[in-house]
Amino acid sequence: MEEVRLTQLVRSSGCNAKLPPGELHKALDGLPSLHSDMLIEGFESSDDALVYDLGDGRVLIETVDFFPPMVDDPEIFGEIAAANAISDIYAMGGNPSIAMSLMCFPSCLDISVMRRIMTGAIAKAGEAGVVIAGGHTLSDREPKFGLAVTGFADKERIWTNGGVRPGDAAVLTKKLGTGVMMTAHKAGECDASEAIAQMRTLNREAKEAAEGLCVHGATDVTGFSLMGHSYEAASASGVTIMIEAERVVFLPGAEKFSRLGFLPEGRYTNEDYLSEKVSISEGLPLPLRDLLFSPETSGGLLLFMPPEDADEYLRRFPSAFIIGHAEDRREHPVIVI
Repeated sequence: MEEVRLTQLVRSSGCNAKLPPGELHKALDGLPSLHSDMLIEGFESSDDALVYDLGDGRVLIETVDFFPPMVDDPEIFGEIAAANAISDIYAMGGNPSIAMSLMCFPSCLDISVMRRIMTGAIAKAGEAGVVIAGGHTLSDREPKFGLAVTGFADKERIWTNGGVRPGDAAVLTKKLGTGVMMTAHKAGECDASEAIAQMRTLNREAKEAAEGLCVHGATDVTGFSLMGHSYEAASASGVTIMIEAERVVFLPGAEKFSRLGFLPEGRYTNEDYLSEKVSISEGLPLPLRDLLFSPETSGGLLLFMPPEDADEYLRRFPSAFIIGHAEDRREHPVIVI
């Protein structure tokens, strides 16, 4: 029997499947919240995970993330989904420890496909030192998979998206363009091997390279795009983040396929929400603008640190690159020049 292609079973894929940010804020803004003196970070600041004070100098960090497949190979899908979910713990400066799986599985697929997705996830979680210790499975028309992940950190060493200071350098640890490349890949226009390899890569080494350095603020770049996650950090911190477009590094082929129109739907919903919140130079070519608003899956860490620490970080982790800096708040929270 011919194996079913996972990507042909879904309408959207990866972090492009996230609810548009404008709709999400309509649902969440103004909701009542149960107060706890032990809760350090909740959903109000749009941070990557919740942070709960354990009362002994440590904090518990909790996140959840799942999505439809962007590749046909079940094991690779499991790896990418696990790496993406675990990334939120790294983005808070924590060490992931344990996880539970979330699986939506259609009846048209052989159960062996589920086993292969889990095999990939278990392998990637093991690479991160994470134990998958249970989960929940639903029958659904579309396959979806991800993890709820728990990590821990010292209370005084957690990173949040609200700590960015004027003068900080903005460092990005992975190239942009996974959303565009995977859209072209689904259309049969490219093999997207580098994009797939990058999505399978944990942000563990990127986080560990910052140990001992001064990280004032951090997030990771996923479905809301570089523009969206920069905006969240700028808003939470009360600063303006200046991004120099010429310093942003894109995956090989990303600019070409952006120019050819292989754009994920999330590119448009992201800009719809952010159009009045960010300022982009009128001279920036449209394909680059498209990439700045396009969703990323299992993207890199976006770290904000003093320039001297950023220079040291690049020596330790040379695949990262500086894309700009933070300033005192201007009219727009994010400005691209």
